[in-house]
Amino acid sequence: MTTDGTLAKARWTDGLTRYHYLVLTVACFGWLFDTMDQWLFVFAKKPAMLALMPGADPKSVDFYVQVVTACLMIGWATGGIFFGLIGDRLGRTRTMIVTILVYAGFTGLSGLAQNWWQFAGLRFLTGFGVGGEFAAGAALVAETFPASSRAIALGIVQATSALGNIMAGVIYLSITRMFALDNAWRWVFAVGIIPAILVVVIFFYVREPESWLAAREKAHKLKGQGLGSFGALFREPTLRHNTLVGVGLAAVGVIGFWGISVFGIELLREVLKPRNLDGKAMELYISFAGMVQNAGGVFGALLFPYVTARLGRRSTFGMSFALSFVACFCAFQFTTSFVTALVFFACMGFALLMNISGFTVYFPELFPTRVRATGTGFCYNVARYITAVGLFAIGQLTLMFGLKTAVLITSSIFILGLFILPFAPETKGKPLPE
Repeated sequence: MTTDGTLAKARWTDGLTRYHYLVLTVACFGWLFDTMDQWLFVFAKKPAMLALMPGADPKSVDFYVQVVTACLMIGWATGGIFFGLIGDRLGRTRTMIVTILVYAGFTGLSGLAQNWWQFAGLRFLTGFGVGGEFAAGAALVAETFPASSRAIALGIVQATSALGNIMAGVIYLSITRMFALDNAWRWVFAVGIIPAILVVVIFFYVREPESWLAAREKAHKLKGQGLGSFGALFREPTLRHNTLVGVGLAAVGVIGFWGISVFGIELLREVLKPRNLDGKAMELYISFAGMVQNAGGVFGALLFPYVTARLGRRSTFGMSFALSFVACFCAFQFTTSFVTALVFFACMGFALLMNISGFTVYFPELFPTRVRATGTGFCYNVARYITAVGLFAIGQLTLMFGLKTAVLITSSIFILGLFILPFAPETKGKPLPE
């Protein structure tokens, strides 16, 4: 209460304890390492495939790059759905431990691949762990933090994804300066085993949320209220509606990110090609541009929870979709040099990570505790199946019309997202459903 008798506006940190900050730190590092792995792949996929397919036609190499990327996406989607179910049944912390060990282990093994199909298989298994970590981590933070802090905390978790992407750029740049390009990619993936260290902290210091423990106890007493039920997502009308909305929104964001932003790397290669740079110089520019793009993403991810606290979830999603369309259009139509790439890539990263941050905040609010990880994982990862197929479609559009036109066509997905929003429940100011 202020001196004039009005209520002072609470800060998001009010009432938080050291344990809250521990959970936030663990979730941030889990997601940071998760996304670091993703962008290690984005940077190293082309050099890896060139090394694994010596003498192959460049167009054939590009096709198999898409195949390996699709394998990662399919593994990601499958793991996200599977471990979402496990997260509700086994618990948030134990699921995080398993998924981190899976993606860290298979990232390290990816550097030992001897041919493209071994590489594709290892990327599928890596994706299996990557996809599962998100749902468990998001549910853990959502259920641990009070309602007044939840959106900001989840936004911070998502913002660290961009820091993980930047870290990947630093790692890739450092290793490619140290080793020959045809061998550097192996060391890049070897670094990906480091996240396994985080498992020790989770095992000894992070406990299951009280709401999940209560839901487990209730499940033991009441039949039909089981934890982690895919059937409940479609059998119960409200959950069915929320699931369909979540899948639709996630498809917009994931296709936008993986179908557009990662092609920025290839756009920059085309822009820089006339300069006849040697391989290491080219990778230096690529790494730096990727880091700048993800630096923009940090601010976009942090902005969503602050804006949504004032405008609500639907309005903020509408803003981020509109910004994403404009940013992607400008990036691919007006990038003519390395300098313009830095400007437009930063704007594109800002807008696209703002979308993804919204999913981190919004999806846990759509589902009750007994299916929160299941629903969150399902929504986020069904979209990855769609994206895996869409990558081939974007590849064909690129062959037919060129990269810039293909991306412009793909960007229309953000316009579709605006038509989904009227059906999305507004969850601003509401407690998590129990």
